Amino acid sequence: MPHNILMPALSPTMTEGKLAKWVKKEGDKVKAGDVIAEIETDKATMEVEAVDEGILAKIVVPAGTDGVKVNSLIAMLLEEGEDASALKSAPAAEAPKTVTPANQPAAEATKPAPSMAVATPAQVKSSGRVFASPLAKRIAKEKNIDLSAVKGSGPHGRIVKADLDKVPAGVSAPKAAAASGGSFTPAASSVNAQALADAYGIPYTLTPNSGVRKVIARRLSESKQTVPHFYLTIDCELDALLTLRKQLNDSTEGLKISVNDFIIKATAVALQKFPAANVSWTDDNIVQYTRADVSVAVATPNGLITPIIVDAANKSLKVISSEMKDLGARAKEGKLKPQEFQGGTISVSNLGMFGISQFSAIINPPQAAILAVGAGQERVVAKNGQMAVANVMTVTASFDHRAIDGAVGAEYLQVFKKLIENPIGLLL
Repeated sequence: MPHNILMPALSPTMTEGKLAKWVKKEGDKVKAGDVIAEIETDKATMEVEAVDEGILAKIVVPAGTDGVKVNSLIAMLLEEGEDASALKSAPAAEAPKTVTPANQPAAEATKPAPSMAVATPAQVKSSGRVFASPLAKRIAKEKNIDLSAVKGSGPHGRIVKADLDKVPAGVSAPKAAAASGGSFTPAASSVNAQALADAYGIPYTLTPNSGVRKVIARRLSESKQTVPHFYLTIDCELDALLTLRKQLNDSTEGLKISVNDFIIKATAVALQKFPAANVSWTDDNIVQYTRADVSVAVATPNGLITPIIVDAANKSLKVISSEMKDLGARAKEGKLKPQEFQGGTISVSNLGMFGISQFSAIINPPQAAILAVGAGQERVVAKNGQMAVANVMTVTASFDHRAIDGAVGAEYLQVFKKLIENPIGLLL
């Protein structure tokens, strides 16, 4: 009897995903535990392992198909020696919904502009729908053009961008307010970058947004719009930390602790020492965490992701260093498990390696704080009434003012600064 392979739910919130790649092909032998496919969710790309043994007899959903619902059939597995006729009842394969630069609407701009004419009835369905490319619809909306008055030169009379280039005066669509009884149309007040580039002849290419990039955009927009951010900045001297780091790395073969490892540890220990900052906001309660889990921002080809060092306050710098190297490498490959990047009680974003001296970061909800870490730089400082040179790192913390008051944020940063400037406390 065929075994159905279903689209797995790879995170608690996943309802659909993109079947990015088939690792096995039809006819391949499959053992339990073999990786058979890669699924792109709204957060990462993850491997799917087989739970049964047999022959991958039929791939129902091709690689590249987007919007595949959880628990829908994606392939069928036969036991060795089983009759392939059992597959006749399998559903037909779906066409992949991939988008490539070659079939982007922008390619229509290369077509010659035809002469204008009045639309014929063949262009409009009985329902009143006008056949037009997505790009043509966007341009028509921006320029307030009535598409029912335009004759299309594309396949089957479809209206394309070139058909709108010589639209004469007087074919404007009715005002949105008149059509809707005076209601406000949000799209009319926004600027579409692609339509603007088309209108002014600015060359461009299109890169489809990945699921990860869409989620990043949505979450950061929600955070900035709904979380009342406030910012506090503090300078930390790094000389003692750099000296200790060199001693540790020189004393142990193969040990390469980074400054970022110290920062992760100090972030967590400071929360342990000052738990009033280790919180999150809900409408009914302040959530007080009893463990410090540090989310660390990592740049990947698909966008930012934040793998987590769990219980960082109670881990050694060596363990933190090892875990961070492993998590960072797998994050860039899209191989993190959901529990490795979902959660955390505070975040750290370090751009010091790029020479950025100071910046502010957006809070990662439901967390209530994120530390934006700049580069360590030699600066002139005053010590005991004398001018001196010290390595100084600027850290700007973003706090959710609903859960953390200004004084609480300031006290937390004082604890953090003390740990950075007296790093021997991070070894105890």
